[in-house]
Amino acid sequence: MNKDPHIIELPKKVVIGSSLLEKLPEIITSLGSFRKVHIVTGPHVKEAIVSKMLSSYWSGDLDYEVSVVRSSQIDDVKEVVEEVGATHADIVVGVGGGKSIDAAKYVSYELKIPFISAPTAASHDGIASPFVSLRGTGRVTSVKAQPPIAIVADLTVISKAPLRLLRAGAGDLVGKFTAVLDWRLAHRLKGEYYGAYAASLSLLSAKHVMSASNLIAGGSPEASRVVMEGLVSASVAMCIAGSTRPASGSEHLFSHALDMIANYPALHGEEVALGSIMMSYLHGKDWRKLRRRLQVMGLPTTAKELGVSDDAIVEALTIAHKIRPERYTILGESGLTREAAERLARHTGVIP
Repeated sequence: MNKDPHIIELPKKVVIGSSLLEKLPEIITSLGSFRKVHIVTGPHVKEAIVSKMLSSYWSGDLDYEVSVVRSSQIDDVKEVVEEVGATHADIVVGVGGGKSIDAAKYVSYELKIPFISAPTAASHDGIASPFVSLRGTGRVTSVKAQPPIAIVADLTVISKAPLRLLRAGAGDLVGKFTAVLDWRLAHRLKGEYYGAYAASLSLLSAKHVMSASNLIAGGSPEASRVVMEGLVSASVAMCIAGSTRPASGSEHLFSHALDMIANYPALHGEEVALGSIMMSYLHGKDWRKLRRRLQVMGLPTTAKELGVSDDAIVEALTIAHKIRPERYTILGESGLTREAAERLARHTGVIP
Protein backbone atom coordinates (compact mmCIF):
# COMPACT_ATOMS: atom_id res chain seq x y z
CA MET A 1 0.00 0.00 0.00
CA ASN A 2 1.49 3.36 -1.04
CA LYS A 3 1.31 6.62 0.86
CA ASP A 4 -0.18 9.34 -1.34
CA PRO A 5 0.88 12.08 -1.00
CA HIS A 6 4.19 11.29 0.67
CA ILE A 7 5.58 14.46 2.27
CA ILE A 8 9.17 14.38 3.53
CA GLU A 9 10.41 17.16 5.82
CA LEU A 10 14.11 17.10 6.65
CA PRO A 11 16.49 19.30 8.66
CA LYS A 12 18.30 21.90 6.56
CA LYS A 13 21.58 21.53 8.38
CA VAL A 14 23.26 19.03 10.70
CA VAL A 15 26.41 20.28 12.42
CA ILE A 16 28.44 17.85 14.53
CA GLY A 17 31.76 18.85 16.03
CA SER A 18 33.64 20.45 18.91
CA SER A 19 32.85 23.77 20.63
CA LEU A 20 29.78 24.38 18.48
CA LEU A 21 27.67 26.18 21.08
CA GLU A 22 30.20 28.99 20.84
CA LYS A 23 29.14 29.34 17.20
CA LEU A 24 25.39 29.04 17.76
CA PRO A 25 24.55 32.69 16.86
CA GLU A 26 26.51 32.30 13.62
CA ILE A 27 24.70 29.06 12.79
CA ILE A 28 21.30 30.63 13.49
CA THR A 29 21.95 33.61 11.22
CA SER A 30 23.13 31.27 8.46
CA LEU A 31 19.69 29.66 8.44
CA GLY A 32 17.61 32.77 7.84
CA SER A 33 16.80 36.34 8.79
CA PHE A 34 16.03 35.66 12.43
CA ARG A 35 16.04 38.48 14.97
CA LYS A 36 14.49 37.09 18.18
CA VAL A 37 15.68 33.76 19.60
CA HIS A 38 14.02 31.95 22.48
CA ILE A 39 16.12 29.29 24.20
CA VAL A 40 14.31 26.47 26.00
CA THR A 41 16.40 24.53 28.49
CA GLY A 42 16.36 22.77 31.86
CA PRO A 43 17.47 24.25 35.19
CA HIS A 44 20.73 22.29 35.40
CA VAL A 45 21.74 22.90 31.79
CA LYS A 46 20.90 26.59 32.10
CA GLU A 47 23.25 26.95 35.05
CA ALA A 48 26.04 24.72 33.71
CA ILE A 49 25.98 25.52 29.98
CA VAL A 50 23.48 28.10 28.72
CA SER A 51 24.42 30.94 31.08
CA LYS A 52 28.09 30.58 30.13
CA MET A 53 27.21 30.44 26.45
CA LEU A 54 25.17 33.62 26.61
CA SER A 55 27.70 35.58 28.67
CA SER A 56 30.80 34.45 26.80
CA TYR A 57 29.85 33.67 23.21
CA TRP A 58 26.60 35.38 22.30
CA SER A 59 27.09 38.23 19.93
CA GLY A 60 25.67 39.91 16.87
CA ASP A 61 22.20 41.30 16.31
CA LEU A 62 20.27 38.38 17.79
CA ASP A 63 18.07 39.20 20.76
CA TYR A 64 17.34 36.30 23.08
CA GLU A 65 15.11 35.15 25.90
CA VAL A 66 15.43 32.00 28.00
CA SER A 67 12.71 29.77 29.42
CA VAL A 68 13.30 26.89 31.82
CA VAL A 69 11.07 23.86 31.43
CA ARG A 70 10.54 22.13 34.76
CA SER A 71 9.38 18.72 33.53
CA SER A 72 8.03 16.77 30.57
CA GLN A 73 4.48 17.19 31.86
CA ILE A 74 2.22 18.77 29.25
CA ASP A 75 1.08 21.52 31.65
CA ASP A 76 4.67 22.63 32.31
CA VAL A 77 5.43 22.61 28.60
CA LYS A 78 2.30 24.64 27.81
CA GLU A 79 3.56 27.31 30.23
CA VAL A 80 6.70 27.56 28.12
CA VAL A 81 4.56 27.86 24.99
CA GLU A 82 2.86 30.91 26.55
CA GLU A 83 6.20 32.44 27.57
CA VAL A 84 7.69 32.04 24.10
CA GLY A 85 4.52 33.32 22.44
CA ALA A 86 4.56 36.44 24.57
CA THR A 87 8.08 37.35 23.37
CA HIS A 88 7.15 37.03 19.68
CA ALA A 89 10.26 34.97 19.02
CA ASP A 90 10.83 33.91 15.42
CA ILE A 91 12.92 30.83 16.25
CA VAL A 92 13.25 28.55 19.28
CA VAL A 93 16.34 26.60 20.31
CA GLY A 94 16.17 23.56 22.57
CA VAL A 95 19.38 23.16 24.58
CA GLY A 96 19.58 20.13 26.84
CA GLY A 97 18.32 16.59 27.07
CA GLY A 98 15.11 14.99 25.89
CA LYS A 99 12.89 17.13 28.10
CA SER A 100 14.20 20.41 26.74
CA ILE A 101 14.35 19.24 23.12
CA ASP A 102 10.78 17.91 23.23
CA ALA A 103 9.54 21.09 24.88
CA ALA A 104 11.18 23.24 22.19
CA LYS A 105 9.78 20.96 19.51
CA TYR A 106 6.27 21.30 20.94
CA VAL A 107 6.64 25.09 21.23
CA SER A 108 7.77 25.22 17.61
CA TYR A 109 4.81 23.15 16.47
CA GLU A 110 2.23 25.12 18.47
CA LEU A 111 3.54 28.57 17.51
CA LYS A 112 4.40 27.64 13.91
CA ILE A 113 7.99 28.82 14.18
CA PRO A 114 11.17 26.84 13.36
CA PHE A 115 13.37 25.30 16.00
CA ILE A 116 16.95 24.15 16.37
CA SER A 117 17.89 21.07 18.36
CA ALA A 118 21.07 21.46 20.43
CA PRO A 119 21.39 18.29 22.53
CA THR A 120 23.73 18.09 25.50
CA ALA A 121 23.60 14.28 25.62
CA ALA A 122 23.29 11.53 23.02
CA SER A 123 20.64 9.59 24.91
CA HIS A 124 17.82 8.94 22.39
CA ASP A 125 16.67 9.72 18.85
CA GLY A 126 14.12 12.35 19.89
CA ILE A 127 16.88 14.94 19.47
CA ALA A 128 16.23 15.11 15.74
CA SER A 129 12.95 13.33 15.06
CA PRO A 130 9.68 15.00 14.02
CA PHE A 131 7.90 13.45 17.02
CA VAL A 132 7.47 14.57 20.61
CA SER A 133 6.88 12.60 23.82
CA LEU A 134 5.23 14.44 26.70
CA ARG A 135 3.69 13.13 29.91
CA GLY A 136 0.19 13.86 31.09
CA THR A 137 -1.34 13.73 27.61
CA GLY A 138 -3.20 10.49 28.21
CA ARG A 139 -0.81 8.50 26.04
CA VAL A 140 2.74 7.24 26.50
CA THR A 141 3.70 7.16 22.83
CA SER A 142 5.04 9.93 20.61
CA VAL A 143 2.88 12.33 18.60
CA LYS A 144 3.73 14.03 15.32
CA ALA A 145 5.18 17.54 15.52
CA GLN A 146 7.87 18.76 13.13
CA PRO A 147 11.59 18.19 12.66
CA PRO A 148 14.21 20.79 13.59
CA ILE A 149 15.52 22.98 10.80
CA ALA A 150 18.98 22.30 12.20
CA ILE A 151 20.76 20.04 14.64
CA VAL A 152 23.79 21.40 16.47
CA ALA A 153 25.62 18.61 18.28
CA ASP A 154 28.51 19.97 20.32
CA LEU A 155 30.70 16.95 21.08
CA THR A 156 32.69 18.94 23.63
CA VAL A 157 29.52 19.16 25.73
CA ILE A 158 27.98 15.80 24.81
CA SER A 159 31.11 13.80 25.66
CA LYS A 160 31.01 15.23 29.21
CA ALA A 161 27.51 13.87 29.87
CA PRO A 162 27.24 10.77 32.08
CA LEU A 163 28.32 7.62 30.24
CA ARG A 164 24.99 6.00 31.08
CA LEU A 165 23.23 8.49 28.79
CA LEU A 166 25.52 7.67 25.86
CA ARG A 167 24.93 3.95 26.38
CA ALA A 168 21.18 4.56 26.48
CA GLY A 169 21.39 6.32 23.14
CA ALA A 170 23.15 3.28 21.72
CA GLY A 171 20.45 1.07 23.25
CA ASP A 172 17.73 3.08 21.54
CA LEU A 173 19.52 2.56 18.23
CA VAL A 174 19.92 -1.19 18.71
CA GLY A 175 16.12 -1.36 18.95
CA LYS A 176 15.90 -0.37 15.28
CA PHE A 177 16.69 -3.98 14.33
CA THR A 178 13.39 -5.28 15.68
CA ALA A 179 11.48 -2.10 14.77
CA VAL A 180 12.23 -2.68 11.08
CA LEU A 181 11.37 -6.38 11.37
CA ASP A 182 7.99 -5.41 12.84
CA TRP A 183 7.45 -2.87 10.07
CA ARG A 184 8.13 -5.49 7.40
CA LEU A 185 5.76 -7.89 9.13
CA ALA A 186 2.98 -5.30 9.20
CA HIS A 187 3.57 -4.62 5.52
CA ARG A 188 3.32 -8.29 4.60
CA LEU A 189 0.37 -9.21 6.80
CA LYS A 190 -1.60 -5.96 6.96
CA GLY A 191 -0.66 -4.18 3.74
CA GLU A 192 0.83 -1.29 5.70
CA TYR A 193 3.07 1.16 3.84
CA TYR A 194 6.72 0.14 4.02
CA GLY A 195 9.56 2.41 2.94
CA ALA A 196 12.63 0.37 2.06
CA TYR A 197 14.97 3.37 2.03
CA ALA A 198 13.83 4.63 5.44
CA ALA A 199 14.12 1.10 6.82
CA SER A 200 17.64 0.68 5.43
CA LEU A 201 18.72 4.01 6.90
CA SER A 202 17.39 3.04 10.31
CA LEU A 203 19.10 -0.35 10.17
CA LEU A 204 22.35 1.37 9.20
CA SER A 205 22.23 3.39 12.41
CA ALA A 206 21.79 0.20 14.46
CA LYS A 207 24.67 -1.54 12.68
CA HIS A 208 26.76 1.61 13.17
CA VAL A 209 26.62 1.40 16.97
CA MET A 210 26.84 -2.39 17.11
CA SER A 211 30.17 -2.25 15.24
CA ALA A 212 31.42 0.32 17.74
CA SER A 213 30.31 -1.47 20.90
CA ASN A 214 33.80 -1.51 22.46
CA LEU A 215 34.28 2.19 21.74
CA ILE A 216 30.89 3.04 23.25
CA ALA A 217 31.65 1.00 26.36
CA GLY A 218 34.44 3.38 27.36
CA GLY A 219 32.88 6.64 26.27
CA SER A 220 34.89 9.32 24.46
CA PRO A 221 34.30 12.22 22.08
CA GLU A 222 34.60 9.73 19.21
CA ALA A 223 32.04 7.40 20.84
CA SER A 224 29.73 10.40 21.23
CA ARG A 225 30.13 11.15 17.51
CA VAL A 226 29.29 7.55 16.56
CA VAL A 227 26.12 7.49 18.64
CA MET A 228 25.09 11.00 17.64
CA GLU A 229 25.47 10.20 13.94
CA GLY A 230 23.36 7.10 14.45
CA LEU A 231 20.64 9.05 16.28
CA VAL A 232 20.50 11.64 13.53
CA SER A 233 20.33 8.92 10.89
CA ALA A 234 17.44 7.19 12.67
CA SER A 235 15.64 10.52 13.05
CA VAL A 236 16.00 11.26 9.35
CA ALA A 237 14.58 7.80 8.63
CA MET A 238 11.46 8.79 10.57
CA CYS A 239 11.24 12.05 8.63
CA ILE A 240 11.41 10.13 5.36
CA ALA A 241 8.84 7.54 6.44
CA GLY A 242 6.51 10.13 7.95
CA SER A 243 6.08 7.97 11.04
CA THR A 244 8.09 6.37 13.84
CA ARG A 245 7.84 2.97 12.12
CA PRO A 246 11.56 2.73 11.13
CA ALA A 247 12.60 3.38 14.72
CA SER A 248 9.86 2.05 17.00
CA GLY A 249 8.33 -1.41 17.15
CA SER A 250 7.55 -4.09 19.70
CA GLU A 251 10.67 -3.23 21.72
CA HIS A 252 9.33 0.30 22.19
CA LEU A 253 5.86 -0.97 23.06
CA PHE A 254 7.50 -3.05 25.78
CA SER A 255 9.36 0.02 27.04
CA HIS A 256 6.18 2.12 27.14
CA ALA A 257 4.31 -0.68 28.94
CA LEU A 258 7.09 -0.97 31.51
CA ASP A 259 6.94 2.79 32.09
CA MET A 260 3.21 2.51 32.78
CA ILE A 261 3.65 -0.36 35.21
CA ALA A 262 6.80 0.71 37.02
CA ASN A 263 6.61 4.51 36.60
CA TYR A 264 9.59 5.11 34.32
CA PRO A 265 12.07 2.88 36.18
CA ALA A 266 15.03 3.32 33.82
CA LEU A 267 16.27 5.31 30.84
CA HIS A 268 14.26 4.85 27.65
CA GLY A 269 17.20 3.44 25.67
CA GLU A 270 17.99 0.95 28.43
CA GLU A 271 14.44 -0.39 28.38
CA VAL A 272 14.39 -0.54 24.57
CA ALA A 273 17.67 -2.46 24.50
CA LEU A 274 16.33 -5.03 26.95
CA GLY A 275 13.12 -5.34 24.98
CA SER A 276 15.05 -5.84 21.75
CA ILE A 277 16.62 -9.01 23.15
CA MET A 278 13.23 -10.61 23.71
CA MET A 279 11.71 -9.34 20.48
CA SER A 280 14.72 -10.63 18.52
CA TYR A 281 13.98 -14.06 19.94
CA LEU A 282 10.35 -13.86 18.82
CA HIS A 283 11.50 -12.87 15.33
CA GLY A 284 13.84 -15.87 15.23
CA LYS A 285 16.98 -13.75 15.09
CA ASP A 286 20.33 -14.15 16.88
CA TRP A 287 19.28 -12.66 20.19
CA ARG A 288 22.32 -14.10 21.98
CA LYS A 289 24.70 -12.10 19.80
CA LEU A 290 22.61 -9.00 20.39
CA ARG A 291 22.69 -9.56 24.14
CA ARG A 292 26.47 -10.00 24.10
CA ARG A 293 26.96 -6.71 22.27
CA LEU A 294 24.68 -4.92 24.72
CA GLN A 295 26.67 -6.37 27.60
CA VAL A 296 29.89 -5.13 26.01
CA MET A 297 28.41 -1.64 25.79
CA GLY A 298 27.49 -1.80 29.48
CA LEU A 299 23.73 -1.84 28.98
CA PRO A 300 21.41 -3.81 31.30
CA THR A 301 20.29 -7.19 29.94
CA THR A 302 18.34 -8.48 32.94
CA ALA A 303 15.45 -7.24 35.03
CA LYS A 304 17.74 -6.96 38.04
CA GLU A 305 20.25 -4.80 36.16
CA LEU A 306 17.41 -2.63 34.86
CA GLY A 307 16.14 -2.20 38.43
CA VAL A 308 12.68 -3.72 37.97
CA SER A 309 10.96 -6.81 39.31
CA ASP A 310 10.57 -10.00 37.32
CA ASP A 311 6.82 -9.60 37.58
CA ALA A 312 6.97 -6.12 36.03
CA ILE A 313 8.81 -7.54 33.01
CA VAL A 314 6.22 -10.27 32.53
CA GLU A 315 3.27 -7.93 32.98
CA ALA A 316 4.74 -5.40 30.54
CA LEU A 317 5.08 -8.14 27.93
CA THR A 318 1.42 -9.10 28.33
CA ILE A 319 0.07 -5.56 27.83
CA ALA A 320 2.59 -4.15 25.34
CA HIS A 321 0.36 -4.92 22.34
CA LYS A 322 -2.34 -2.68 23.83
CA ILE A 323 -0.16 0.44 23.90
CA ARG A 324 -0.71 1.14 20.20
CA PRO A 325 -3.34 -1.33 18.97
CA GLU A 326 -3.19 0.19 15.49
CA ARG A 327 0.52 -0.70 15.21
CA TYR A 328 0.97 -4.34 14.25
CA THR A 329 4.12 -6.04 15.58
CA ILE A 330 5.42 -9.51 16.34
CA LEU A 331 3.31 -9.38 19.51
CA GLY A 332 0.22 -9.74 17.35
CA GLU A 333 -3.25 -8.40 18.02
CA SER A 334 -3.93 -10.58 21.07
CA GLY A 335 -0.53 -10.23 22.72
CA LEU A 336 1.25 -12.77 24.88
CA THR A 337 -0.34 -14.86 27.60
CA ARG A 338 1.30 -14.59 30.99
CA GLU A 339 2.74 -18.07 30.58
CA ALA A 340 4.22 -17.22 27.17
CA ALA A 341 5.61 -13.92 28.48
CA GLU A 342 7.27 -15.60 31.43
CA ARG A 343 8.71 -18.31 29.21
CA LEU A 344 10.10 -15.67 26.82
CA ALA A 345 11.71 -13.64 29.59
CA ARG A 346 13.25 -16.73 31.18
CA HIS A 347 14.52 -18.23 27.94
CA THR A 348 16.35 -15.00 27.04
CA GLY A 349 17.78 -14.65 30.54
CA VAL A 350 15.94 -11.40 31.28
CA ILE A 351 14.52 -13.04 34.41
CA PRO A 352 16.04 -16.05 36.19
